[in-house]
Amino acid sequence: MFSITVRDHVMVAHSFRGEVFGPAQRLHGATFLVDATFRRSELDADNIVVDIGKATEELKAVLADLNYRNLDDVPEFAGINTSTEFLAKVIADRLADRVHTGALGEGARGLESLTVSLHESHIAWASYERAL
Repeated sequence: MFSITVRDHVMVAHSFRGEVFGPAQRLHGATFLVDATFRRSELDADNIVVDIGKATEELKAVLADLNYRNLDDVPEFAGINTSTEFLAKVIADRLADRVHTGALGEGARGLESLTVSLHESHIAWASYERAL
């Protein structure tokens, strides 16, 4: 399986409900380093997994909708704990939509899977992997 990974970051504010979250129940900020890994069994006609430039642009565009936002105020997330795991899935699903609409180019239609990892720090991160 071949893969490429592109990276960006996103800064958000949010709070959680539930005692398991301790002090994170209060409004707090988070900066996530975001990796998006695209995979396929065979390289495309250009011998690449996907156009790295387009993958980078689309990740940036997906993150722009979340960047510098208080996620508690986003209607789509009302009543949801926007955990790192949850956000990894949201970002992966939004990237997958862009793959399917052709935003990453025709060659991207041969992609088989996508993994998004959000790094909370240098020692903790969460990921979500999905088929394309």
